[in-house]
Amino acid sequence: MILHPHTTCSVVVLWGSCPLKNRVIQYTEKQMDHSLDLYTYRVSCMVVELISSAIGDLVQGVYHENSSSAEEGNLSVASWEDQTFLSHGALLAKSCQAAMELARHNTEAQTLAYQYGKHLALGHKLNSDLQPFVKSGSDPAVFSLDSAPVVFHRLIVGPERWLHQLQQTQSVTKQTDYSKLRRLIKTEQGVSQAADLCSYHGNKALEAIRLFPLSEARSALENIASAIMKF
Repeated sequence: MILHPHTTCSVVVLWGSCPLKNRVIQYTEKQMDHSLDLYTYRVSCMVVELISSAIGDLVQGVYHENSSSAEEGNLSVASWEDQTFLSHGALLAKSCQAAMELARHNTEAQTLAYQYGKHLALGHKLNSDLQPFVKSGSDPAVFSLDSAPVVFHRLIVGPERWLHQLQQTQSVTKQTDYSKLRRLIKTEQGVSQAADLCSYHGNKALEAIRLFPLSEARSALENIASAIMKF
């Protein structure tokens, strides 16, 4: 029997999250007879559910990344953010939320922690995508055609011009001259727009964490969020 890629992805998600979730819950139930009270049991189950769903998000995001065609240029900024959140942000966001749950903070604190993790992850990915276009060096790094600056650039120039630019920078063996392609991309505003979006997510992460009381931990988290806005 041959499985469709989408079916295979679904099986991987189920295999990766459900058995893990069930095993941890079974372990927690056994501990109930010894040391865990009802509240701790409930919190443990909620945390397991969060991390389990994050694993599912991660696999789904990676699947979509691998199945999308960069040359077609059909990825919007909103789609890029949704896909990036699944593959890079869900685990961090839900882990931050789970940490607040374990520390017995209220729903508002959990939501703020989730927002911090979400925007931090998106900002970090944008910063990483920007590096080949902003760092100095004689040997430009190879970059993904689905990276944020390229997505913005494709939307600016349109699909026809984008395909023409790709053809200009590819050899007869379809090898891409990334140095030439990078120069073409930098002639438009895609890089600056990606940088603006990175700053937006960095500031949103700061906005979320600054609603917590002042402390050394908050200051450290602020420094992390500020760092992703430096190129």
